[in-house]
Amino acid sequence: MTTNTLLVELGTEELPPKSLRNLATAFKDNFVAKLNKAELTFSNVQWYATPRRLALKVFDLIDKQPDKKIQKKGPSIEVAYKDGEPTKVALGWAKSNNIDLSEASTLKTDKGEWLVYETLQKGAKLQDLIPDFIAQSLAELPIPKLMHWGSSKVLFVRPAHTLTILYGNQLIDAQILGLKSSKTIRGHRFMGMQEFEINDANEYPEILEDKGSVIADYDRRKSMIIDMIKTQAQALNGEADMDDSLIEEVTSLVEYPSILTAKFEEKFLAVPSEALVHTMKGDQKYFPVYKDGKLLPNFIFISNIKSPNPEFVIAGNERVVRPRLSDAEFFFNTDRKQSLESHFASLSNVIFQKQLGTLADKSKNVSNIAQIIAQTIGANVEHAKTASLLSKCDLMTNMVNEFPDTQGIMGMHYARLEGYPEDVALAINEQYMPRFAGDNLPSTPVSCAVTLAEKITTLVGIFGINQIPKGDKDPFGLRRASIGVIRIIIENNLDLDLAPLIDESIKCYENKLTNPNTKKDVLDYVMARFKAYYQEKGITGDIVASVLATNVTNLTDFNKRVLAVNSFKTLPEAENLAAANKRVANILAKSEHSTTFNENTLCQEEEINLFKSLQNVQSNFYDLVAKHDYASALKSLAVLKDPIDLFFDKVIVNADDNNLKKNRLALLAILRNLFIQIADISLLSK
Repeated sequence: MTTNTLLVELGTEELPPKSLRNLATAFKDNFVAKLNKAELTFSNVQWYATPRRLALKVFDLIDKQPDKKIQKKGPSIEVAYKDGEPTKVALGWAKSNNIDLSEASTLKTDKGEWLVYETLQKGAKLQDLIPDFIAQSLAELPIPKLMHWGSSKVLFVRPAHTLTILYGNQLIDAQILGLKSSKTIRGHRFMGMQEFEINDANEYPEILEDKGSVIADYDRRKSMIIDMIKTQAQALNGEADMDDSLIEEVTSLVEYPSILTAKFEEKFLAVPSEALVHTMKGDQKYFPVYKDGKLLPNFIFISNIKSPNPEFVIAGNERVVRPRLSDAEFFFNTDRKQSLESHFASLSNVIFQKQLGTLADKSKNVSNIAQIIAQTIGANVEHAKTASLLSKCDLMTNMVNEFPDTQGIMGMHYARLEGYPEDVALAINEQYMPRFAGDNLPSTPVSCAVTLAEKITTLVGIFGINQIPKGDKDPFGLRRASIGVIRIIIENNLDLDLAPLIDESIKCYENKLTNPNTKKDVLDYVMARFKAYYQEKGITGDIVASVLATNVTNLTDFNKRVLAVNSFKTLPEAENLAAANKRVANILAKSEHSTTFNENTLCQEEEINLFKSLQNVQSNFYDLVAKHDYASALKSLAVLKDPIDLFFDKVIVNADDNNLKKNRLALLAILRNLFIQIADISLLSK
């Protein structure tokens, strides 16, 4: 059995740039899964992708499947033979396996003897398997919309033109996507040889770069682009804006990157930089350059050709971007003719949600709740009120209408230009934070008040009309809003109870809400997000569940309890105490018990010792709980382990004497009540 390198390359029209990496990696994963299933061993697989090709290179791939011993089990000997003669069952089994019954042997097991036939299944040759593996792998790509081209009925994400399948220097014959495999591959559309032959899989991808001016290695191409942009930005004494999504898209748009730098008129810098950057990055795929945090009148771009006259390419791009920047300048200057506040009246014409009212109604509700939150956390109440009422006004401006991604940002700039306090301006922008997992949180108390009010009123409103998220459908972003509420409160250590804020939000909507369980539904939904929140921090679900059982709705206090239980769980006594609490909970759940406890009724040494131990820890315990020092409080209960264990070893709770029984149940109730002051540790797992 020999090994060699396999090359598969599919040449296409320009593939969708935002999906290119995903298509290439999925192609690799699909193909590798089929090789593994077929037991075709290899050492490594490398994927390649450019706008006009998907390719795989499999190293040290064996040329055929290994032969396999196949054991085909037949009927039992009792069924196969009657009076020493083969039965129809045995003969039928032999016929189905194309053997004579004499070729079968006997397999002895604990359950009896069976007919069995062992044969050697020859492994299939590589060239007989690979075409189907490729066709299936391509068919399984995550392509939302397929297309066909010409008169062909073949479907793929883009028209396909070439197919190369080489095993070493051997061409594997195949017909896939209407293409017959050949040694012909295509180079760059405008540079190098546009078509040439490859004779050996090991020549790839170097031959493509040498003859076709194509850098097929996606990650290498990306790395080249990053290095070139950094070098070019340094030459401008600046730093380029290189977010990874744009780098990925540009990498997927070019086969041979060439870097160029252009400029625009400095007068455009009077426009807020976010609007300029939006059009440069979003529309033109340019990389803006900053110096000391300020936008420079330059931009870097990646061309797909190495032009002999780069000045013409630069001039062309400068000519294209100018009218877009002029539009931004015009919208900005037009917006400045009106105050931000003057747009509030227009919000009455924009529906937030048909049952809940307009954006003006929404802003008023946010303002009411933001003022309550601001008062509670010590933020400027008037600033929170102002920021809330202005928060949606920039949605009615020309700039945001043209560049929707600048909402909040433009409101912040317009507020600053109109002389509003800085925390008001920041809150208008930061109302949307955190926008995604790991995003920054609002930076000021006023921003926290506004963004919390925004999220809580949205949750209450949408749950209040029974528009609960289902599956992946969450049009109002309630999952993101819930996680945002949790993060803002906990990570800013805000002393806020969610329950009364929900009550106040319900009042804001007056008679618009139709769900009588709105408060419970919102609380349950938000609190259910805690499991995922803590999972990222390495805290297990049983710890979260133990605190959820207390129905605490002050999220910062909830967090302190979770951290305390997480610490408690590491104590050597924790497992026994959790088990004991579970036992106590079960006993109390099955019995009617009085809360009346009489110390004089105690008669056994073990129950007397347990009571005295409880007395000894109670005072200090409740002092610690009052100070929210839950970790120390739980740790102080560790001394109860031995008294509890001895109690259960020696004392019969359900005694025949009813007075003893009631008193012992009351004692357990005292014990249980002590622990559930912080969390229900009976829910902790090992």
